[in-house]
Amino acid sequence: MHRPDEQFATSPNCATGDIFDLAADLARRLIARDGAIVPLPDPRRVEQALHLAPPALGQPLETVAEHLWRLLECTPSTAGPRYFNQLFAGRDDAAILGEILAAVSNNSMYTFKAAGAQILAERALIKHMGAKVGWTTCEGAFTPGGSMSNLAAMLVARDNALPDARERGLDGRPIAIYTSAESHYSIKKNTAILGMGRQTVRAIPADNEGRMRTDALAEAIAHDKAAGVTPVLIVATAGTTVQGAFDPIREIAGVARDHGVWLHVDGAFGGTLLLSRHRRHRLDGCELADSFTWDAHKMMGIPLTCSVALFRDPTLLQRSLDESASYLFQRDDDAYNPGLRSLQCGRRNDALKLWTAWQHHGDEGYEQRVERQFALAAHAVGIIEADPALTLVRRPQSINVCFAVAGVDARPLCNQLDHDGLIKVSHGEVDGKPIVRLVCANPALTEPDIDAFFAEIRAAAVRIRG
Repeated sequence: MHRPDEQFATSPNCATGDIFDLAADLARRLIARDGAIVPLPDPRRVEQALHLAPPALGQPLETVAEHLWRLLECTPSTAGPRYFNQLFAGRDDAAILGEILAAVSNNSMYTFKAAGAQILAERALIKHMGAKVGWTTCEGAFTPGGSMSNLAAMLVARDNALPDARERGLDGRPIAIYTSAESHYSIKKNTAILGMGRQTVRAIPADNEGRMRTDALAEAIAHDKAAGVTPVLIVATAGTTVQGAFDPIREIAGVARDHGVWLHVDGAFGGTLLLSRHRRHRLDGCELADSFTWDAHKMMGIPLTCSVALFRDPTLLQRSLDESASYLFQRDDDAYNPGLRSLQCGRRNDALKLWTAWQHHGDEGYEQRVERQFALAAHAVGIIEADPALTLVRRPQSINVCFAVAGVDARPLCNQLDHDGLIKVSHGEVDGKPIVRLVCANPALTEPDIDAFFAEIRAAAVRIRG
């Protein structure tokens, strides 16, 4: 083992070459095990076996690479034919290329001075995505995930409804935020972060398709206003997490307009349907929203994380986030210094991998991707409807297929499949009952992969029934 001072005496070029060779080897091994059965033992056993604490003395890169491989061997593959958990959508070679180069270039995305043309690529993406929403002008910010994009939108909405909040804080007046009972948990979580209080969230009931009821929304706002409560914003969901349901955005926008309330659309999951001429009707009226969340790391298959908060009025984001910092913002027009409109200061380039992928696929390629995802979901629905032991709980609005297995609770079923390393799939609740939630997000999967998924479901159900 070499001394710590020796490891930094290596030529930078040689070290970089070694890193790429090692990374390529590990990546090939990782991809090769995509379809393998990987039972995960108890995390305490893994922790003890891997010796994860940092060492006192450094180790050669080759040794570190093998230690890293042991870590990866105990890590689920999110791109293989056995992974249906959450909203992962496989691997995208072009996006991975952009991700690698973002790490190597290591530019922080706060100023043009620091990141150069990479700022311009990010601006081009924001403009293009805003146009897909239906806006002729817009502004936006890349964030580390849909929760943070929702946070940015809720912050701007708060400042719009309560103009003194940024300078003086909340003044104690009663306020309310309105969202579907099926919306993402980040909405309630963000109200606490923003100091508005979790109790301000009104969970508007959903209809029998999982969509926010517009009549109940209008009634709740009218009741609050009559009681002296200030409505801050409405959050409509385009693609709920469990059912994949789409709130009626155009109808909700009418309620927002009637009451003068900010409308945010959480399209973290379903925003990608805007790229399909055959599916974008699910987001009808989204151009009437004030802000929009869109996660490219979900249906678009971009590596984590890649989320954008978009705003129809291009001036409001900077108004809520701008701070004077002469040590950072030293040149160029504000438009080319996105740090003035970011939740973060130092910020990695999450836009480059999306830009690289969009250059490769184009709008047409992404439309084909969406159609492939829907085709896989349709195949799954056909299997369920042909099997009397399976029940389709809801007709899918997107690529979420929710179903029940006769005589078996979905929770132990999914947990058993995970424990045995056979399939990773999540359970959820619909109408208060546990269901299996299959998300057909990975377009690289085949119909036989979906057939194999249901074969494992049936076999596990038999084992559980005894």
